[in-house]
Amino acid sequence: MSGGQSASGSSIKFTHLPACPAKYLAQIIVMGVQVVGRAFARALRQEFAASRAAADARGRAGHRSAAASNLSGLSLQEAQQILNVSKLSPEEVQKNYEHLFKVNDKSMGGSFYLQSKVVRAKERLDEELKIQAQEDREKGQTPHT
Repeated sequence: MSGGQSASGSSIKFTHLPACPAKYLAQIIVMGVQVVGRAFARALRQEFAASRAAADARGRAGHRSAAASNLSGLSLQEAQQILNVSKLSPEEVQKNYEHLFKVNDKSMGGSFYLQSKVVRAKERLDEELKIQAQEDREKGQTPHT
C-alpha cells in the first residue's frame, strides 16, 4: 500500500479536508489581542485626560499641596485625621497638636511612633496653612493697569 491508496486499492483524495485549525486559532488570538490592545489604549487616553483635567481644576495650589504631601509623606486628609481637625484653623491645629503630643509622650507611657506621627501631621498642616496664606496674599494683589 502506497501513501494515498486504501486496502481495496482505491485512492483517497485529501483535497476536501479542512484547513489547519491552528491557523484559525492563531487568527482568533491575534484579533483578540488587537481588540484588547485598542481598548487598553483608549482607556489609557481617557485616564490621562481625566488626570490632566483634575490637575487643571486644582490649579497652582494643587501643585504646591501635592509637593507638600510628597515632602511630608502625609496627605492633607491623613494629617487632618491624625490631629482630629475638620477645618484648617491654626488655633485648632495647635490645640490638638499640644494635647496629642503630651498624651503620646514616651515618659508618660505613650508611643514614640504615634508622637512622631502627630509631629509630621502638624508639619503638614502648617505647610498647608502657609500655602493658603500665600494664596490669599496673591489674590489680594491685583495687577495695576
